[in-house]
Amino acid sequence: MATAAPRISILGRMGLRKSVAQVQQETASSELKRSLGPWNLVFLGIGCIIGAGIFVRTGNAAALHAGPAVLISYLIAGLVCAFAGLCYAELASTLPVSGSAYTYSYTTIGEFAAWVMGALLLLEYGLAASVVAVGWSGYMVSLLKDIGIFIPDVLTGPTGHHLQKDGVDVLVNGAPVTFLFNLPAFLVCMALASLLVIGVSESAKFNNVIVAIKVTVLTAFILVGGFIILKNLPTYTPNWEPFIPAPTGEKGEFGWSGILRAASIVFFAYIGFEAVSTAGQEAKDPGKDMPFGIIGSLLACTVIYILVSIVLTMVVNYKSLNVPDPVAVAVDAFGPQWGWFAKTIKVGAIIGLTSVILVLMYGQTRIFYTMARDGLLPKVFSSVHPKFRTPWINTILVGLIVATAAGFFDINTLGDMTSVGTLAAFGIVCLTVIWLRRTHPDIPRGYRVPLYPVLPALGIVSCFALIFTVETRVLIFFAWYTGAMIILYFAYGMHNSELAKGHAVAADGQLPVYPEDAPKDEGGKPVIRP
Repeated sequence: MATAAPRISILGRMGLRKSVAQVQQETASSELKRSLGPWNLVFLGIGCIIGAGIFVRTGNAAALHAGPAVLISYLIAGLVCAFAGLCYAELASTLPVSGSAYTYSYTTIGEFAAWVMGALLLLEYGLAASVVAVGWSGYMVSLLKDIGIFIPDVLTGPTGHHLQKDGVDVLVNGAPVTFLFNLPAFLVCMALASLLVIGVSESAKFNNVIVAIKVTVLTAFILVGGFIILKNLPTYTPNWEPFIPAPTGEKGEFGWSGILRAASIVFFAYIGFEAVSTAGQEAKDPGKDMPFGIIGSLLACTVIYILVSIVLTMVVNYKSLNVPDPVAVAVDAFGPQWGWFAKTIKVGAIIGLTSVILVLMYGQTRIFYTMARDGLLPKVFSSVHPKFRTPWINTILVGLIVATAAGFFDINTLGDMTSVGTLAAFGIVCLTVIWLRRTHPDIPRGYRVPLYPVLPALGIVSCFALIFTVETRVLIFFAWYTGAMIILYFAYGMHNSELAKGHAVAADGQLPVYPEDAPKDEGGKPVIRP
């Protein structure tokens, strides 16, 4: 005969956790083949990392904050990611399950932390897809102009902003051109959401082709740009004078303050490295291969990013790069004889960015799906289409959110909000490692963060330090957003949580997971209330 669960305090309720033992049981029963060596993981990481950041955000960071010294910003952002990456590696080797940071938080700190992480992941995945869509729009508009197709300027930018060239408003009949809506960005989001509703199966071969295109495009840009620069070095060196522009007196505008501000912007370029941590069950030797894959891919991408930023800021003056398509602006500056090359680069960027939007939107829909099954979001978010077998209502909603943000908001605001959400999420991941070490010191770990607790602590401090370099208006939005999400948890999530009801919940939908403090029967087994 089942007994009623005892009443617990609000703090105890917020701290309900999925069982670590149960999560590890899922791991032990995994049938995945351990076939990924260290270099497989490095290439997986490079494929996930290289994307919108380098194609889109580098120009904004250089033009508005760091100038040519944006390459130093990449070094700083890469170091911060390394701290978080090592923490991801430990968690992945300890709890290699679906759901990533959301599940890590639910299993260690508790339900409230998992809810907050889910809200942060909406910024990391959902708004990141909007940023990429704006960048995609910039490259597509530029390519269409090259072949003689012109979309009205007013339909290619964020609502209320002015069309600019080299940092100066473009005037038509004496008045600045004011954007109404970014139509291409909106349309690509809705088109990809439709594809996700129908069902787009992930293909390793297709992904490898996309990765090859992205890496080839950047390599070609570096080689051709480097050749042009070296051939005419005296022409281009003035663009690096001064290398670190003098600060304007405003927070984050050039000087070292600007370099740190730019680091929070180009941090966007590293989003995706945590995907390596999800391969924990398929690594041949997780203890050695996971950190090698994460740090190796971060190092490789940092080198690529620095070389790209060198070419960008030498070929054109950094003041001209406050655009959603900086690489396109740079290749256009190579000269008319390189017109064919410019078109090739833009096509490659468009293909690469399309895949990134798709993957980010896919990730966001699956996070909502997992949260809905856990009862933290309405069940409609986990409703599966009878024919396509996809969470279709969830996917349509995500598509509308992403498309609307991309259509109405400017890339700098969207990018800053994405970076803040991601930095906060990474900070919590670092905290999770410390928490798990203290609460479950004896559970098996395939990998342990070296220099514990120094490196996780440095990860927490550096992530939150970069957050506070962001513009005050973005931080205010972030505070309001977080507050609204917390209220939503107390209003809905707390009362509908499957875990609190004692119902079976699991990452794979099959194995039951119980609150660790659930009432036990005489045999010591958790009691499930009907």
